[in-house]
Amino acid sequence: MAEETVGIIGAGIVGLAIGREITLRRPGTRVVVFEKEDRVAVHQTGHNSGVVHAGIYYTPGSLKAELCTRGAAMIREYCRERELPFDECGKLVVAVTPQDVERMDALAARAGDNHVPGLRRVGPEEIREIEPHCTGLAALHSPRTAITDYVRITESFGDDVVGAGGEIRLSFPVTRITEVTGGIEVASGDEAVRVDRLIICAGIQSDLVAGLAGDDPGPRIVPFRGEYMLIRPEKADLIRGLIYPVPDPRYPFLGVHFTRRVDGTVDVGPNAVLAFAREGYRLSDVSVSDLVQMARWTGTWKMAARHWRTGVKEMRGSLSKKAFMKSARNYVAEIGPEDVHPGGAGVRAQALDRDGTLVEDFRIHRLGRITAVRNAPSPAATSSMAIAEYVLDTIDGKRGG
Repeated sequence: MAEETVGIIGAGIVGLAIGREITLRRPGTRVVVFEKEDRVAVHQTGHNSGVVHAGIYYTPGSLKAELCTRGAAMIREYCRERELPFDECGKLVVAVTPQDVERMDALAARAGDNHVPGLRRVGPEEIREIEPHCTGLAALHSPRTAITDYVRITESFGDDVVGAGGEIRLSFPVTRITEVTGGIEVASGDEAVRVDRLIICAGIQSDLVAGLAGDDPGPRIVPFRGEYMLIRPEKADLIRGLIYPVPDPRYPFLGVHFTRRVDGTVDVGPNAVLAFAREGYRLSDVSVSDLVQMARWTGTWKMAARHWRTGVKEMRGSLSKKAFMKSARNYVAEIGPEDVHPGGAGVRAQALDRDGTLVEDFRIHRLGRITAVRNAPSPAATSSMAIAEYVLDTIDGKRGG
């Protein structure tokens, strides 16, 4: 791609990691990043929990398993070099029922296949040594799971791109993508920019933007809002690191958990409720066009038929602080509804196939000169630098795509 102009749609952490990787691999290539907002990292990146995942959960052999492990090491090194926050506070995945213990043992085997560093099984006494206020029958302790500030990392990636001669075009919502002789024209209203190649990293809008380039409708993005409670300062010190439940393998969500952040605050959450807008960070945020798009996708109705009971339970937590905290108190009983107040929220861009299957792995499509990142949910932030390598390897013909 030397001496080319490469366009990237989306200035989140994945888009800017790819832009940075291009400048490193192909000095002299001009990178132009198009972003509809007035700053970088506004949506999924800016609402991220800040966790640097170690790779416990992901199916061995999947892109998530491969790129999470590689990406975590790269993020750690990048933060060290740039003096950005990075705290290996560790994580406990805690079993509180006999059924949890069985699922936890299966999870430990999966994590072993993924070569998660330092992971070990601990009993009730060691749980208390690691997290004095946490209770459980057993747990997996991941000492290398860390926390960081992904907004600052993304801003630093952007500085790297600009420092190498690239450009970030803010307030440039892409409305048209047209193939022209020898290249691609990317337009916002009446303004158009010609590029030689295009990479789409549009997050919550990825299916719509890929559609402008002629890609398949599926998978369709269905937005799930994850809401957090913030623990009041006087109780925040009860949590040393990260405390997670054993996840239900039927869903890509990890369940309500305790998350310490690099600023010292501690969140509880998130739940997972269907959002009424792609950028619906509040219950009151409603987009008729987004709802119509969801309703027209047959996969939405098939998913709802399978999982409506879980949806009702999650919505109860959205409406009731007591219901929200009920499951969290199974792990730390001393923190109740009176100890938290509403915190932030994020929207997960969950890809959904036509048959109603929730797409678990990263999914990347090739359309000639255009590459579309169609599904990059968690652990995309952790994996961002490794995703960038993968995308460039695919374009360079070093990977199938």
